[in-house]
Amino acid sequence: MKKIILGGLAAILVVAIGAGLYFKREIDRARFAATLFNGSEQYENFNRLADLYPVSTMKASEVPFDFPDGETAPLPTSFIYKGETVDTETFLAETDTSAVFVIKDGKVRTERYMLTGGRDVNWLSMSVAKSFISAAVGIAVEEGHITSIEEPITKYAPSLAGSAYDGVRIKDILQMSSGAAWNEDYSDPESDINRFGRIMALGGSFNEFAATLKPEKEPGTYNHYNSTDTQVLGMLLVNATGRTIADYMEEKLWKPLGMESDAYWLIDSEGMEMAFGGLNATARDYAKLGELYRLGGNWNGEQIVPAGWVTASVTPDAPHLLPETKAAQDQFFPVGYGYQWWIPASTEGEYSAIGVYNQFIFVNPTKGTVIVKLSANSDYATSLDESAYREMETMEFFRAINAALN
Repeated sequence: MKKIILGGLAAILVVAIGAGLYFKREIDRARFAATLFNGSEQYENFNRLADLYPVSTMKASEVPFDFPDGETAPLPTSFIYKGETVDTETFLAETDTSAVFVIKDGKVRTERYMLTGGRDVNWLSMSVAKSFISAAVGIAVEEGHITSIEEPITKYAPSLAGSAYDGVRIKDILQMSSGAAWNEDYSDPESDINRFGRIMALGGSFNEFAATLKPEKEPGTYNHYNSTDTQVLGMLLVNATGRTIADYMEEKLWKPLGMESDAYWLIDSEGMEMAFGGLNATARDYAKLGELYRLGGNWNGEQIVPAGWVTASVTPDAPHLLPETKAAQDQFFPVGYGYQWWIPASTEGEYSAIGVYNQFIFVNPTKGTVIVKLSANSDYATSLDESAYREMETMEFFRAINAALN
């Protein structure tokens, strides 16, 4: 009897410890989500999201690709922004930079890690993930899983019938022109993005949330940044391919590019990936998407993403998507838009994947460069002043890097 009692107590203890670990993770997850955009330091969180959230995994390639080394190039000591000289080291520190990785003509010129960053450290991409989703959609179109982006999204995601996405072209969603009503003010606790974010904190269904949005504008007429548009593209991928995003992307993109590290997608309570910003990967592996696009979708002789898709993705093809139009609407961030890629006004064909807290994959095809910057800018979105965002300033930093490279 004594053995039975002791055994029972041991079993209860194991269950209690397990429950304690489970609830600690839930508490840590909620605490992290609650500290976003309020000025809290995040560099000790963005490198360990897989410890806080359930994730799906994309395995590293069995034949990892290692960028060859080129001549080491120091970062410029300063750069000019709005007529003022900005000290580079101060800028990197103020934006809580964890990684700066620069390649030119496929060769590594600069590789720096700070704070909790490192070559083997996965970092939360935020909306840089959107550009990966776009690439996967392009592959799915090429493979015939999606017949045409001129089709309505509800052909592939019928659960969106009756929502803002009912009958909306896939192309309009790719171009953030769905017409859905959306408020992406990170400082407003009742904004749509923060309501969406509460799913990150407390659990729930990303897909069900998407179906709650209401129409506001005529689709295809106005570019309005909306993270749910990308989540809907994730639904499209899953329903069209019959596979999870992680599973499909691992086969079609991750392993063919020779990614050297496992990567993680944050998932919701139903196992759906957070398509709009939940990818966690290393700086070197993020750079491979930029290099793939710089090379027109071709990687070591294999066409991974259709060349036409790459061109269309980084080419605003309607008046409401042009940088000039965006400048008239928003002088704060006057950057055009393609298929989940940002296109600044440029004579050198620049384009960029951008995520909040200052995550970037910046491509200059004329100079042959790809620059990755990973950050945890604790001041990000703490006010509506441009100094709390610093995207345009970062682009000038990248241009100074390009100007200094030989």
